[in-house]
Amino acid sequence: MDVAFLSSYPALDSDRTLLAKLQALKLVVFDVDGVLTDGRLLYTEQGETIKRFNVKDGVAMKLLPKWGVHIAVITAKDSVPLRQRMKELKVEHFYPGCHNKAQAFDELIERLGIKPEEAAYVGDDVIDLQVMPKVGVALCPADAHVLLQRHCLIVLNKAAGEGVAREVADMVLASRMSLEQAYELAQKPEFEK
Repeated sequence: MDVAFLSSYPALDSDRTLLAKLQALKLVVFDVDGVLTDGRLLYTEQGETIKRFNVKDGVAMKLLPKWGVHIAVITAKDSVPLRQRMKELKVEHFYPGCHNKAQAFDELIERLGIKPEEAAYVGDDVIDLQVMPKVGVALCPADAHVLLQRHCLIVLNKAAGEGVAREVADMVLASRMSLEQAYELAQKPEFEK
C-alpha cells in the first residue's frame, strides 16, 4: 500500500471502509466527455469533432488491466477520434453512443461475472447518475456537476481532461501496493506495444 499517496484523500480518513472498497475493485468504468476529455467539443469546417485526450490517462488505462482490473468506457457520444483513442488503448469494453448507461453496466458486470460493488464508476454529469448508485466506488472530477459530487465517495483532485483516469488508477493501485511497484510494468519496453 502507498500510504503517502493515499493520505492526500480526506475521504479515505473519514470513511474507513473506502480503502477496502478500492482494494476489492475488479472493474473501473469511465465516461468520456468531462472525464477523459475536458468536455469541450471542437468542430472543423467539415463538421468533424475534435477531442483532446490526456496522454497520462492512456498509461493508466493500459496499466490497470495488467494488475487485474478491467477497464470499460461507457459514453453517450460517439466519434471517429473517440473510437481511434479507444482502439489505441485496447479498451476491450467500449460502449459508444450509449444512452442507457445502467443497462450497459448491468450487462457488462454480468458478462465479467463480478458484483456491482466490485466496480467503480467515474462520471461528471447527471446522466452518470444512472450507474453511480449501483457501484462500490463512485468518483468524479473536481469540476463535476454539483449533483454528481453529492453522490460520489471521492471527488478527485484533477479536473476533466487533466489526467482523471491516471489519478483513479493511482488510487486503486496505491490501495494495493507502492506506486513504484505498480509502475515497474510501465517502464518495460513491451508496455507500449
